[in-house]
Amino acid sequence: MDTDPQILDVVLVCCVLISSCHLLFPAALLDLSGVQEIKGTWMRSTSLPCTYTPSEGFTQQTLTWSMERDHGTSTIFRRDDSGDHVLLSQFRDRVSVPKHSPGDASLLIENLEIPDSGHYTCQVVWRSKNNSLITKEVTTTVKVVKGKSSNKALLLCSQSNPQSMPEKQQLVGILFHTILPTHIQAGC
Repeated sequence: MDTDPQILDVVLVCCVLISSCHLLFPAALLDLSGVQEIKGTWMRSTSLPCTYTPSEGFTQQTLTWSMERDHGTSTIFRRDDSGDHVLLSQFRDRVSVPKHSPGDASLLIENLEIPDSGHYTCQVVWRSKNNSLITKEVTTTVKVVKGKSSNKALLLCSQSNPQSMPEKQQLVGILFHTILPTHIQAGC
């Protein structure tokens, strides 16, 4: 079977273009994923997802988390060659980003406070092998609400079965200890 040399040339060119597509369109390969909105409970922890699939030929240069509130934007967290930096004092000892998990730039906020509500932007900058920089970002709105944890515990108390009473009391005791840190006696 004879193959037309022009067809072979076209196939060869297509193969070269496809294999070097990441050089021509590097931004198409790197994309951040997150969520649009998260409701966090006051004094609890929440994680703001920001993930991507690591791609060969691209190195993460910087990772920045910023917060927009009351018409102003402030940088909370920055990771670069010199390490991790928490730049806003109200977030010190309350925020972290996984260190040894390539592609995971999620921000963990502990002990949420009502003023933590706002728009959070995760920005990642990558450097390609040819030294060009690619920047992507994803924004998540955080709403901090006061929780109604005691309703869950009361609902469990109302579903008691006399045959499994010790197990239910232990479960309710764990719930009260975890959700309500005050000393409350479970009446079931």
